[in-house]
Amino acid sequence: MKESYFDGGLATYVGTAILSWLITVLTLGICAPWGICMMYNWKIKHTVIDGKRLYFDGTAMQLFGNWIKWLLLTIVTLGIYSFWLNIKLEQWRTMHTHTIS
Repeated sequence: MKESYFDGGLATYVGTAILSWLITVLTLGICAPWGICMMYNWKIKHTVIDGKRLYFDGTAMQLFGNWIKWLLLTIVTLGIYSFWLNIKLEQWRTMHTHTIS
């Protein structure tokens, strides 16, 4: 049976979290997709499942496009679509997570 583990360290986590927070706050949330992608990339690249390291190929521009679409859908549906936002974000993250063969 192959081993699964997470090998991320505190220093790089804190550095990545601060940088992604700064990017989001200093741009008033406009660049939140960049911060989100930075955090996803850090978490995923430090994860090994069944002996295979994961990698993330999503880009901030891809997420930004979805971000705009989801915002418009939320506005058009008077907020109802917001109930699906976490699910849509998780689906997007999962779609862009792969194993290194």
